Amino acid sequence: MTSMTERHKTLEKNITLLGVCAFIAVAIGGIVEIAPLFWIDNTIEKVEGMRPYTPLEQAGRDIYVREGCYVCHSQMIRPFRDEVERYGHYSLAAESMYDHPFQWGSKRTGPDLARVGNRYSDSWHVQHLTDPQSVVPESVMPQYGFLAKNDLFVPDIAANLTALRHVGVPYSDKDIELASSDLAAQADPDADASDLLTRYPKAQIRDFDGDPSRLTEMDALVAYLQMLGTLVDVDGAAAQEELASEHGR
Repeated sequence: MTSMTERHKTLEKNITLLGVCAFIAVAIGGIVEIAPLFWIDNTIEKVEGMRPYTPLEQAGRDIYVREGCYVCHSQMIRPFRDEVERYGHYSLAAESMYDHPFQWGSKRTGPDLARVGNRYSDSWHVQHLTDPQSVVPESVMPQYGFLAKNDLFVPDIAANLTALRHVGVPYSDKDIELASSDLAAQADPDADASDLLTRYPKAQIRDFDGDPSRLTEMDALVAYLQMLGTLVDVDGAAAQEELASEHGR
């Protein structure tokens, strides 16, 4: 015991030796944690129902990020009772696997939006974005009514999908080829969207902003919001993740 104490004192007094030993300890820990990642294709297991965003949803998400909505609204429900009771099932990693950048976080000025899809009508979202205080009097959210006045302009949606494919989002050649027509078709209730629905299951096809004569930024943003949390059967997917975790131990 005395010998060990003396060795420890020597280590504490010798700054160079202490630095070398600390580096070795950190290096070993880092290798143990990081090295296995080089031998697996993906750290997130895809769950049934998850798919890439449609062109319209992706355009809406870009507007969501552009307007800074992520500053006040997270998209991560933590596995705590108060959060689950208020917002719904806790978020799964797979639900954000195609997000670049992802919208996880814990800072909220407004409610979490991970499962806001289909909780409110399109008209509610339009009214809320146009005049937030008219539906939530205590809201400090600014007004975004101008989105309904702005025609949706995406210079090259096919290029956007191509860029996302380069970082791992599995858009097919057909998805990219038809990106522009898909963008318009999703907001046109009279369009033949059967092929769109085949490639993007559970895509919602309709006019979103209340003005079917135009395709606006409001259409895109509401389409994105109405999709959030609707793709995955979270109860079944959570059971899959838990089972996979148990098998991996």
